[in-house]
Amino acid sequence: MKCDNCSKPATVHLTEIRSGKKIEKHLCEQCAAASEGLPVKAHTPINELLTNFVMAHSGLQKEMGTTCEHCGITWAEFRQHGLFGCEHDYDLFEKDLTPLLQRAHEAATHHTGKVPTRAVASTGSVPKKRKTIDMSKLKKELQRAVENEDYERAAQLRDAIKEAEG
Repeated sequence: MKCDNCSKPATVHLTEIRSGKKIEKHLCEQCAAASEGLPVKAHTPINELLTNFVMAHSGLQKEMGTTCEHCGITWAEFRQHGLFGCEHDYDLFEKDLTPLLQRAHEAATHHTGKVPTRAVASTGSVPKKRKTIDMSKLKKELQRAVENEDYERAAQLRDAIKEAEG
């Protein structure tokens, strides 16, 4: 099939419906780029076409105006690839990043750290910060056990909390 504008082979086929009438256009890549604004790119993989279509029509491109002045990344690009471009992105996208981190880390937004087991073994006691972290985890687990009516587990957790506090 030949291009509607020139005699080159048509590689872009567009179908448009206007007021109930079907309008078909058969164009070569150059004419499609010139008249329809389509990019000149041969053999685009179907997964890339679908991704671009979904991103364009799903509303995921909100905040396209917010761009990092250092690396040029947008929030939509981060959501698509999962990687930031530089250290400044954490401050720039903090408002959107915080709920994402909370969902991923059980409502925690700050790193609390870990204590090596050999440090506990050599000193014989758990550092104070570690105790408070364990207490909050124990209390959350106790609350879940009560909600699930697992009273045996709740009693064990209650005793563990009393022992840690005492």
